[in-house]
Amino acid sequence: MTPTTTIPQQPWMADPDLQAVFAALQGDGDPVPSVLCVGGCVRDVLMDRPVVDVDLATIHPPDITMARLAAAGIDVLEIGIEHGTVVARFGHKLFQITTLRVDVETDGRHAQVAYTDDWTADASRRDFTMNALYADLDGNVFDPLGGMADVEARRVRFIGDPHERIKEDALRILRFFRFHAQFDLLSYDADGLSACHAHFDLIANLSGERIREELFKILMSPAANRVLNEIEFLDLFLELFPVHEKAELAFSLAFITARENQLGMRDPLRRLAMLLPDPAGAASAAARLRLSNNDKARLASMAAIPPGMTPKLYPHTRKLRLYALGAHAWRDAVILSWARAEVRADGFPSGEIASDADWMELLRFPETWPVPVFPLQGADVLALGVAQGPEVGRHLAAVENWWTIRDFKPDHAACIAKLKRRLRWTGLRRRLGLG
Repeated sequence: MTPTTTIPQQPWMADPDLQAVFAALQGDGDPVPSVLCVGGCVRDVLMDRPVVDVDLATIHPPDITMARLAAAGIDVLEIGIEHGTVVARFGHKLFQITTLRVDVETDGRHAQVAYTDDWTADASRRDFTMNALYADLDGNVFDPLGGMADVEARRVRFIGDPHERIKEDALRILRFFRFHAQFDLLSYDADGLSACHAHFDLIANLSGERIREELFKILMSPAANRVLNEIEFLDLFLELFPVHEKAELAFSLAFITARENQLGMRDPLRRLAMLLPDPAGAASAAARLRLSNNDKARLASMAAIPPGMTPKLYPHTRKLRLYALGAHAWRDAVILSWARAEVRADGFPSGEIASDADWMELLRFPETWPVPVFPLQGADVLALGVAQGPEVGRHLAAVENWWTIRDFKPDHAACIAKLKRRLRWTGLRRRLGLG
């Protein structure tokens, strides 16, 4: 394979650990090249973007790759070995190394592959031409499928027939839109866009985990709101989630993104919550994306923000809501309410909406009022002779409500006194046959 062009050697190319991997896999008598950097690291250099991860491709089967790395004293992890991938580890630094492959059979979710030493064949099974670029550590770039031209044109183009590429793996639909959002590309390849739209139904075959990973990357991308404004991606989003006010989705995402960026609190789950209509929609999304229990509870909390969550909240109401929500959920609620207020107020005179300073003061309220701990526990109720069971919780809840109404100020002794009064009154009602 002959280099197409050269790029200036990058700092990461001089990494001694990466060079040690190359030295282990490019042995005397091996075909040249036997190992190359591949995909995103090469593409991002050409697009003048920061390189985050460096992945490698090699002609060697996994067993040979592992043997050579081990012989060079390099720690090896068998992560993804069933897909032809092993990982070279240097402390916390990881290099993923995948044997060149060709697809033997695909079903839209998984592919059965065979190993090969043909770089062009390996390139041909990848998704987009800009991801089928290879480079050595001297900066020689290998471009078997014309990806350089698409990088220069800022164009995401499927390799070969886009319909066939998507049928092989429907996740490529989401990746197509994700790259436009990440790279802030203004135009779409017409054939690729048409193929994505034609096969939206295949998304139903994908696992929630795979959809979630791509969707969250889209929502965190610089041009996410613009991509969400595209009718094709909007149709895809509506395939996934039951959203009613679809015309405002991009508008809403733009506001939450701007606010999060200003605050330095960027979060994909919060951005998703901004787009969902109600608790039912949040529950549906949580199930579809197979969220963890913690994320499911958090999304549900964000979907059920109480009304009036604005700087106009009365001081005691602020305390009640912060006590009920907790500091983390409070921040979610304020940021979402802030962004939604801006969506509603867009175009209105500035005097009719709260100032940024007022919203910031509301957001920081947990820093000025630490959430108090209710002084009583179940043991206090049991110690006064109440039998174990639901009645313990009912008494605790009643005294806790009394405590919050009194601005959270009664101490343990005062709460015990209130509990005793409640128990005496409850006992009296029972003796009188009043319940």
